[in-house]
Amino acid sequence: MDTIIETTFMLNGESVTRRIPVRQNLVDFLREEMGLTGTHIGCEHGVCGACTVRVDGKIVRGCLMLAVQAEGRSVETIEGLSDSGEIADLQGAFHKRNALQCGFCTPGMLLTVQDLALRNPQATREQIREHISGNYCRCTGYQAIVDAVETVLSARQARS
Repeated sequence: MDTIIETTFMLNGESVTRRIPVRQNLVDFLREEMGLTGTHIGCEHGVCGACTVRVDGKIVRGCLMLAVQAEGRSVETIEGLSDSGEIADLQGAFHKRNALQCGFCTPGMLLTVQDLALRNPQATREQIREHISGNYCRCTGYQAIVDAVETVLSARQARS
């Protein structure tokens, strides 16, 4: 029988307290317990990037983090970033540039490219490719994704 621990953390800006089995990973908790299904489960080995979330401002693989490890931390999902408007320009560019097809990788990809935009707002095409290299996309061939990110980075630079 799994040990259960009461855990409190911030989830998309709101405090959450739940009794969580110690072996439950974060992505399963988010999907099953919180109904936040934008974070996807892919390889379950931290390789594909489908489960990417932001914890304390850094992107992590939700399949490799236990939910109880979120204690006292801030967790943000694609729903949180989308609802806040933080990635609205990226979402628009992905749509306009056809940088999404089946959409399975898109939430993790959006969190990853937003991470790049915050850390390196003048990233080159090669740096964009390098930064998204841990996120698998089987539909687009990445060209449209890189185009969309480059467009947003240029637009953000022009506004600043």
